[in-house]
Amino acid sequence: MTFSVTRRVAAPAEVVWRLLTDTAQWPAWGPSISGVEPDPAGAAPAGLAPGSRGRVRTVLGLSLPYTVTAFEAGRYWSWSVAGIPATGHRVVPESGSCLVTFTVPWWAPAYLPVCALALRRIGQLAAGSRAPGRRRPTDD
Repeated sequence: MTFSVTRRVAAPAEVVWRLLTDTAQWPAWGPSISGVEPDPAGAAPAGLAPGSRGRVRTVLGLSLPYTVTAFEAGRYWSWSVAGIPATGHRVVPESGSCLVTFTVPWWAPAYLPVCALALRRIGQLAAGSRAPGRRRPTDD
């Protein structure tokens, strides 16, 4: 059993997928992430891949290991952080836009507001990726 939050993003699925899989972008949209250090041995040239590993730095200053546990290119990926199942990330293309869904394990529904904020930031970043000169999104 999982819980989820979904948002329609007014950008092509490919743009959103790049944001979701480019670890350098995670701090821009992930409210709980301040940095990412992908493991060079497991890094894919185009972002994430099945089994990708690294360390994620939280806003609390903790550096925790992560592993990509499920991966369907262009559509879905999930991960574990410190060996604990974490969020899933799904992109469903639509005409000129996409639906983006984050799932959390049954024991983590309190994390859904953080996921909702992340989805809002992703929408802002995706819109900004089509307009040069746009700044990092705000939390409004």
